[in-house]
Amino acid sequence: MKRLLYLALALALASCGKDAIDQQEGDLSDLLDKTGDYISNTDFTKEVTITWSPSGASVEGDSEGFISVEGGYVTANYTGTENIVYTLTGSSSDGSFKLYSEQRQTLTLRNLSLTCSSGAAINNQSHKYTFVVLEGTNSLSDANSASYAAPENEDMKGVLFSEGQLIFSGSGTLAVNAVNQQEKSGIVSDDYVRFMDGPSISITTGSGAGHGVKGKDYVEISGGTLEVNSSAVSKSCIKADNYFAMTGGVATLKSTGTGGKGLRAGDYDYDDDTHKVGDSYITGGTLTINTTGRENDDSSKGIKIGWVTKNGTGDRATVTGNAGNLIISGGNISVNCSYSEAVEAKGELTISGGSLYAYSSADDAVNCQDNMEISGGYVYAHSTQNDGLDANKNLTLSGGNVFAITTKGDPEVALDACEGYKLIINNGATVVAYGGLERGYSAEQSIYTMSCSAGAWNAMHSGNAFLGAFKVPSGISSVVVSAPSLSTGYKSVSVTGETICNGVWADDGISGGTESTLSTYSGGSSGGWPGGGGPGGGRPGR
Repeated sequence: MKRLLYLALALALASCGKDAIDQQEGDLSDLLDKTGDYISNTDFTKEVTITWSPSGASVEGDSEGFISVEGGYVTANYTGTENIVYTLTGSSSDGSFKLYSEQRQTLTLRNLSLTCSSGAAINNQSHKYTFVVLEGTNSLSDANSASYAAPENEDMKGVLFSEGQLIFSGSGTLAVNAVNQQEKSGIVSDDYVRFMDGPSISITTGSGAGHGVKGKDYVEISGGTLEVNSSAVSKSCIKADNYFAMTGGVATLKSTGTGGKGLRAGDYDYDDDTHKVGDSYITGGTLTINTTGRENDDSSKGIKIGWVTKNGTGDRATVTGNAGNLIISGGNISVNCSYSEAVEAKGELTISGGSLYAYSSADDAVNCQDNMEISGGYVYAHSTQNDGLDANKNLTLSGGNVFAITTKGDPEVALDACEGYKLIINNGATVVAYGGLERGYSAEQSIYTMSCSAGAWNAMHSGNAFLGAFKVPSGISSVVVSAPSLSTGYKSVSVTGETICNGVWADDGISGGTESTLSTYSGGSSGGWPGGGGPGGGRPGR
């Protein structure tokens, strides 16, 4: 029992990041207060150790006859009232662990290597909290020929499957390999999945497999390191039927499969009655997404949040309903997408902090079906084939630092609002745009054009100090700018301070350069395109 108490104490200390979560304010406070997810709040009084070897599996500890073993296949059918720690260790090329229980449990994976030829390596049929604690180096895999045949009324949806909540912690590593041809995923919960302090988890899914991580309710990353590499067709590295949350940690997602996405949250079918979904939010951590798969019947977006229903098809389709807000108040996000939007929210998109770098070589860099508002943080939105920032209702910039680019040409623009709505630039926003502004925009502060040095750092100046520097891509020699107290621009400045948003923004360490005179921006007749004029200075919204 001393080892169990020590484990609980150590994980309680490791989870002190919860204090930062508890300090969050506003509508997200209830979502962020998940005290039940902390293993230190559960008392574990029983321990069982299961060890796999080439000859099968053995059981030690207080098992009381509720564990059966057939070669490497172990089943625990626990009907007691105490919470148990199952320590899983050893190695088997043909084995699994299946669990039935009405109590909370901890699965401590300690240098475990387990491959199941028929389906899930770990199959948890318990609907209670399951804490997965990683110690040492661990791996779980299925097989290309795995049928995933399950008894009637039972699910088995991935290499590591749970009916209840899955909460990962510890200081070890875990590699999950889903190579099946049955569209079964890497890690799945029919409730939610949360990654907490410490562990390093990597997931690989083959072309015939399912999602990397799937949570029916939500997927949350609040600590540790998660890497997902997916070649699955029409699947996501991370899939949450309700919402996605990130408050800390590091996640790197790469999707190469046709119709594959980096992150997908908020399904129409999550709520059969009202079709509502929770707000997806990012308050901290580092999220990097790269999608290179071509599109089929499914889009291959970097981030897609929510759903939309329409009557008709194409540009003349009428929206009949939509949901799925994305709220960004912190963190560092980088999304590169080859064949679709880098970031899309089917509800509202609100950015008040953090940094967002979004690049698309096929569609909008950032798009939302509803209103988009940026009041803080750093945003870089670059598209070569469509708009930089595109809101299907109002696009409001009231703070923060926004650099939007389109190199497509007319009729696309850097900053786009829908017909009947407006692009609104309020006092306090720092804006750089290439490709022009939406026609009919409203601005509380002056909008200018300035010549700039292509492929170099350029800056805005107030007359007393630099307001900030921005790095212009090659081939761009003129931009639209706006900022509080802006009086002049500077070309080819030096930046020695910290860079932000994948190295395109800087606040400090700015010096030198050549002064660049500002000219009043006049909508569609000047600025934002090579030579100062050209198409795309403004257009009716779509």
